Amino acid sequence: MRIACFFATSGHSGVDRLARHLLPALARRGYRVDLLRVRGHGPELVADTPGLRILDLGVKHTLAALPGLIAYLKRARPEVLLSDKDRVNRLALAAGAVAQVPTRLILRNGTTISVDLASRHWLERWIQRQSIRFLYPLADRVLVPSQGVADDLARYTGLACGHIQVVPSPIVPAELFERSLPPPDHPWFIPGEPQVILGLGELGARKDFATLIRAFARVRTQRPCRLMILGRGRQRERLLALAAELGVAGDVELPGFVANPYGYLAHAALFVLSSRWEGLPFALVEALAVGTPVVATDCPSGPREVLADGCYGRLVPVGDGRALAEAMVKTLDDPLPRPLLQQAARRFEIEAATSAYLQAMGLPERLS
Repeated sequence: MRIACFFATSGHSGVDRLARHLLPALARRGYRVDLLRVRGHGPELVADTPGLRILDLGVKHTLAALPGLIAYLKRARPEVLLSDKDRVNRLALAAGAVAQVPTRLILRNGTTISVDLASRHWLERWIQRQSIRFLYPLADRVLVPSQGVADDLARYTGLACGHIQVVPSPIVPAELFERSLPPPDHPWFIPGEPQVILGLGELGARKDFATLIRAFARVRTQRPCRLMILGRGRQRERLLALAAELGVAGDVELPGFVANPYGYLAHAALFVLSSRWEGLPFALVEALAVGTPVVATDCPSGPREVLADGCYGRLVPVGDGRALAEAMVKTLDDPLPRPLLQQAARRFEIEAATSAYLQAMGLPERLS
């Protein structure tokens, strides 16, 4: 049985991380898995798992991939075509309609769409709302990573709740719960140095690292500590300028994108999610999995669900630097124990989440 996955991503998004975990896990279950790629787009995978192959559709732009996608569906006739993000989802629906093969179309939306679209041009908002309302019912199912995303999708677009299914994302390798990870090769993580507070994600408006830096500046007046934010993006220089303006530039570092952040997360004293909106914050789950205390904004959607209404970490209002600083200090003073924190991340273990994906796609959990 063959599963086709059609993505066109930035190369360092949550969808990329999901694909790097989900696709090899599906192949290990006995499925033949095809990643259909648009040239120059992610996800970046190595086909080193038996049964997993990467197929270049031969084009550089997503819309130009339609003929190749139709030809693939007619030739390979996969059991399922899984796609993610609205433009790609629309293309998958069009290809399925033209190819006329008995392939189940499974669409995924990973973010809180009403907030994500709020700053877009009115025409783009209209197109996405209408496509979801009238085209997505043609798919067999729409998968989302959290109940908050499901509720928002139904409310904002009118898509029937019964057509939407919440499925936990495959985020955490099983060994991460047990392994003792070495510290990163960075002088801030040498024993005896001040505690490191960690942020992680694209340096853009959604992650709101400006509020995190302002909160850190308040915390820094009360105790010796440092702030490191892993990620790349257009706001890097603006964030460094803000740190300098607040007088904490020497204790703030933005080293760029790190492909494997687990060591940084495991050896940080605190992980902080300062996002304005999410779908399901991968880094928050990863921090919990390695037993690192967390603080998060109560943004739509995901943090409140992951943290069980604050049982596993403090939640603060979006954009409130003062409240964020207070929560950071309280958590540093009184962190929750590692086993309790890890408990919150168990359902996002890769194999457990892969089983949930297969069930949602209507496929056996394992092929003999």
